Amino acid sequence: MKFFLDTANIDEIKLAASMGILDGVTTNPTLVSREKGAGTFKEMIAQICEIVDGPVSAEVVSTDAKSMLDEAHELAKISENVYIKIPMIREGLKAVKVLSSEGIKTNVTLCFSASQAWLAAKAGATLISPFVGRVDDISGVGMDIIRDIRIIYDNYGYETEILAASLRHPLHLVEAALIGADISTMPYKVFDQLFNHPLTDIGLKQFLADWDKVKDHV
Repeated sequence: MKFFLDTANIDEIKLAASMGILDGVTTNPTLVSREKGAGTFKEMIAQICEIVDGPVSAEVVSTDAKSMLDEAHELAKISENVYIKIPMIREGLKAVKVLSSEGIKTNVTLCFSASQAWLAAKAGATLISPFVGRVDDISGVGMDIIRDIRIIYDNYGYETEILAASLRHPLHLVEAALIGADISTMPYKVFDQLFNHPLTDIGLKQFLADWDKVKDHV
């Protein structure tokens, strides 16, 4: 499974990339709006593409296919790494179909059902982003959607990759991996939590304490 960071914060992206295990980045208008003084949207995407050697999702904000395509063509000029993020709406899938025929990679976002993911795959989406946490928030089971999408895609040989999104904690990533999602995208906080376990902390503390007892005799 590939690990993506869901952020537009350059410092967070640099930290994660420095560990050598970051495969890509997803952004959205909300995340971009939080980064005051970081430059224009295109400048931010360009900077992220310089840090990350992998897909960087940049989202359109139009809601009609023609305008989405205009935005997409401009964003695609930034870097070969850019994947155009398109909302899962009728006009969005029209745009995805055209972009797919042009060889421009897409990430269909705001997916909340297996049937929506099915439509996106038929339109030629490169990635589909089911929002696990938001489904959980309304008393659904977000991972059930990931599971259903995996089965449908495997049944019919769709090449669209499943990007598990809106992940709230490390267990979400483990569950997505067990189901067979291709990618997980997460906030930096969740990425950082993956490293943590109390027994690791206890064990390291004990090892260092024991070393202090013998280091002068080695």
